[in-house]
Amino acid sequence: MLPKVTLPALHRTHPALRIAPLAAVLLAITSQATAAPQPPPQPLPGDTPIRAYLAARAADLESDFLPDVKTAEDFARARPRLRADYFDMLGLDPLPERTPLNATVTGTIEKPGYVVERIHFQSRPRLYVTANLYRPANAKGPLPAILNLCGHGDQKRNGNKTHYRDHGIWYATHGYVALVLDSLQLGEIRAIHHGTYREQRWWWLSAGYVPSGVECWNGIRALDYLASRPDVDKDRIGITGISGGGAATFWIAAADDRPRAVVPVSGMADLAYYAGEDGVNGHCDCMFLYNRARWNWTTIAALIAPRPFLFVNSDADPIFPMSANERIINRLERLYAKCGRSDAVDAVVSVGGHAYRTDLRRSIYEFMNRHLKGDLAPVTDPDAGLKPDGKHWFPEDELRVFPEDKDLPADQINTRIDESFVPVAKVEPPAAGGFDAWRKDLLDRLRKKTFAAWPDKAPAGTISPDAPMQGRMSTEDGIEVTWRAVAGKAGTGARWLIVLDPDEPPDALPAWAKPVVGESPAFLLCTRGIGPAAWTRKNPPNTIERSMALLGGTVEGMRVWDVMTVARTLAAGGGDPWKVAGRGNAGILGAYAALYEPSIAGVVVVDPPPSHRPLEPGAAYGPALLNVLRVLDIPEALGCLAPRPLTLMNAAYPAFDWTATIYRVAGSENRLERK
Repeated sequence: MLPKVTLPALHRTHPALRIAPLAAVLLAITSQATAAPQPPPQPLPGDTPIRAYLAARAADLESDFLPDVKTAEDFARARPRLRADYFDMLGLDPLPERTPLNATVTGTIEKPGYVVERIHFQSRPRLYVTANLYRPANAKGPLPAILNLCGHGDQKRNGNKTHYRDHGIWYATHGYVALVLDSLQLGEIRAIHHGTYREQRWWWLSAGYVPSGVECWNGIRALDYLASRPDVDKDRIGITGISGGGAATFWIAAADDRPRAVVPVSGMADLAYYAGEDGVNGHCDCMFLYNRARWNWTTIAALIAPRPFLFVNSDADPIFPMSANERIINRLERLYAKCGRSDAVDAVVSVGGHAYRTDLRRSIYEFMNRHLKGDLAPVTDPDAGLKPDGKHWFPEDELRVFPEDKDLPADQINTRIDESFVPVAKVEPPAAGGFDAWRKDLLDRLRKKTFAAWPDKAPAGTISPDAPMQGRMSTEDGIEVTWRAVAGKAGTGARWLIVLDPDEPPDALPAWAKPVVGESPAFLLCTRGIGPAAWTRKNPPNTIERSMALLGGTVEGMRVWDVMTVARTLAAGGGDPWKVAGRGNAGILGAYAALYEPSIAGVVVVDPPPSHRPLEPGAAYGPALLNVLRVLDIPEALGCLAPRPLTLMNAAYPAFDWTATIYRVAGSENRLERK
């Protein structure tokens, strides 16, 4: 008889946002309403539990905010560690080299009282950033400067910088130099922000790549460019932007101390909203980082303290709700007070939706004037950058840095920067006699960077010898997995835990597993989100999988925990040893579980993928495990299983020669089979 489990007690705006009047949004909604209505999808059994789980984990992380910071001195001591974690989570550790910017002005436009320069520079070799610089026509420098970041106002080939030319005009006609920066996705060279949102590039998680890291780095280099100009006072630089530009304002100001006045507009909510209330639905990947350090999200904004900071939002913004805004500003006000700078932080709330309005412009401009020019006078012309009818003064195509498509740089890497921005780990082979230390170092780093979201321990559970054919058990609070026993003969020398893939039926032994199991007993394991616990997946916006990265892990990384917990519970019942087997990605999850669960006596992987990223366009790749490629890849992970028996079936890729080499160095060559 096989054992029994005893249970313990147990939308929003599309991310390609245009900063538009509410009437335009309503028009879009009305036009969509004319389409044939689609029946709502039927909920799946796992939908309610996973939503409750995400909300509870978000609440755990948001339950306290920098609890060890009581004084300004405490914060000063914590800052280096916090910033190091911050760079790491953006994929900026190590920080890229500050290579020559190769800044180029491709043309100038003279307007009444100001001049616009069409500029590009390279934040890294061949990573082009397009921008417009607005400056007073005849003013003598050095002048205060503004780095203006752009939201998702899609202006096609002109770049989204042109959507915000009214801000550049206002600054230039009021004594500033203003650099308005294209974003990676919606610039003149169009790259991708939507890798996990829409494009199924789940290997971004494994690589530790987020487009917010590129936006942050581009902004840092933009500050380098401004500081290099003789007409700019490098000690009087402000930074601001709305929506995606508001998020970029946070990324850059938290990473670089040079901005002396910081005004993000509708650019940040918190985990209680993003993960707990499905707020991630309304945002693309550039709005987030992978929260490996498991921060209260406001910690990002905290890195701006104690510099002057104005937190600007709108009371009817559907993707940055007031509840989250109020939580964030309350936390920041307490932190600034502890630093003795309660006068340096403030908030402005406008009545309306996700857009700039007159009162917001006035507040932003007055804040910059006060902190960068010492000018306390009210701003009486906040809409001067626009014509009286609210339209722009001149056509946007005048602002193109590369006027024709033929002018676009052929050597650009913008469209494939995700492939190289974050360095992939180069794992050196273990020295003779040094395998154990080599393995321990890799697994320790993997535990920190990839599996930080694992609980400290699993709920108590037992499996008794008189188990029914199927059951369920908790692997952590709020998560239940299910299993089905497959009859076999006891005493055959081993028992099998078969890790099922989402596409495999939960009630029958897969065909590939029959020759593996033979006549031995086996359990079919449905980890979280699979089989009876399946939840709804909608692409886009893949909210559950993307929310997990905000909580410090991935769905597949937590499935490794499920396998470990079930295997440990099974082994606690004694008897023949338990081995783990799976096909494709499920087999790789079983292998990672074996790395951290010593009770797993052996591993079989059928059709193993050779890497956690596609080795060629369209190729299959391994499970999404946060930052794993910054530590090792699948062949090294499999090698770390030595000296335990490992069988790889249909493993013809040359990459697995490296696994064989590791087993040989470990003195376990005879424990690895390749079939």
